[in-house]
Amino acid sequence: MPVPEDIRYLSTRRHFLSRTSLGLGAAALASLLNPLGLLAGSAGSAASTGGILDRPHVVPRARRIIYLFQSGGPSQLELFDYKPLLRERNGEELPPSVRGGQRLTGMTANQKSFPMAGSQFDFARHGKSGLWVSELLPYTARIVDDLCVVTSMHTEAINHDPAITFFQTGSQQAGRPSMGSWLSYGLGSMNENLPAFIVLLSRAREGGQPLYSRLWGPGFLPSLHQGVQFRSGKDPVLYLNDPPGLGTTSRRRMLDALRELHHHQHRQVMDPEIDTRIAQYEMAYRMQTSVPDVMDLSGEPDSTFELYGEEARRPGTFAANCLLARRLAERDVRFIQLYHQGWDQHGNLPEDIQIMTRSVDQASAALVIDLKQRGLLDDTLVVWGGEFGRTNYSQGKLTATNYGRDHHPRCFTVWMAGGGVKRGFVYGETDEFGYNIVRDPVHVHDFQATLLYLLGIDHERLTFKHQGRRYRLTDVHGHVVKPILA
Repeated sequence: MPVPEDIRYLSTRRHFLSRTSLGLGAAALASLLNPLGLLAGSAGSAASTGGILDRPHVVPRARRIIYLFQSGGPSQLELFDYKPLLRERNGEELPPSVRGGQRLTGMTANQKSFPMAGSQFDFARHGKSGLWVSELLPYTARIVDDLCVVTSMHTEAINHDPAITFFQTGSQQAGRPSMGSWLSYGLGSMNENLPAFIVLLSRAREGGQPLYSRLWGPGFLPSLHQGVQFRSGKDPVLYLNDPPGLGTTSRRRMLDALRELHHHQHRQVMDPEIDTRIAQYEMAYRMQTSVPDVMDLSGEPDSTFELYGEEARRPGTFAANCLLARRLAERDVRFIQLYHQGWDQHGNLPEDIQIMTRSVDQASAALVIDLKQRGLLDDTLVVWGGEFGRTNYSQGKLTATNYGRDHHPRCFTVWMAGGGVKRGFVYGETDEFGYNIVRDPVHVHDFQATLLYLLGIDHERLTFKHQGRRYRLTDVHGHVVKPILA
């Protein structure tokens, strides 16, 4: 019977004598022979991945996730959810029966008028599937037959920070483990030279909502499972490079000595985070070789940059990060999280959203195409979407050329590709005003449960005991959205 994770990770002196035969000498030897097994779940298959699970709960349909998170809340009404009625009735007051007294943000709660704002951009059907896509996304329109579009996402969170935190951790309150950390904890890494969970950040314009490292933090899980941020510039991972004058041999001797000191400390206090620290130092040592290799785009042919766009040659851009995501997927990184800032358009939406779509459209489509032509799309799940949607009425004054949209948690759109979801498929439906869901709602917890399921995890069974209760990514909610599964 497997050892419960709260005992395995929270050992005390009381457990030490009973576990002497599995003591630090064995752990140290195991870490040298199989570094991924240092904090493995139990003997057997879990030791080969470093995850807590002996085996998947269900047959996995994907091996990894690339999550293209569009921070700020993209307007579904300008991109995917075609509502001609709003254009026909542009400027008219939104019927109170549609809004139904639902919660508003502080930015529009005192607004006396709610004029409906039709999109200024045209929509058309594309592909064999006939999916509606805005003229703002010409490259995405070419890959619609590979997309599974969910137009009926909804959330309770109405402000940015709790809404993003909710999507990433399953709770609006900070401090819970992020989705990537849960996957690292459950399934471990598939590459001993790179972290299981890597984060890349980009922005298309100044301003926008801030992002905090706790969004990719491990919460109460062992810190081994935190996301590692890769940055543009000469030091992609902070403090990874050796200081001047310290060579590889000296570094190795230092780490060996440090490990002995940590082992000595562990014998005294039995703190499981000491083992985590040892594993992190060893990972950093191996990453000194693996990170420069993955970040070096000089070997990519010109055809790659033609596919992703010239922005892919500029480190730190969304396009460059999409290309890096493909390279990380090739190296079997489990969870690759891209955050792209700038989608919060409370005003000047027609101009600003063009900036945003130009920054992501080509590269998002290119990533799907590139994965597909390399045979990686079938076992890689690509996700594209933000923390909530935008209102169908204008925030503030509506003019013939300008308008803005407030936050709207009641319905918004997310798309997925690859990794076990249907292709050329739309799930869910909103009303003709684009304000409420009328068919097949998908809550954030449902979405999280489905992502875990696609990687072979039953969301109700991946838990961690903390402060006397068992926690999971989906808290006590969520169900798998099986109609979208291929």
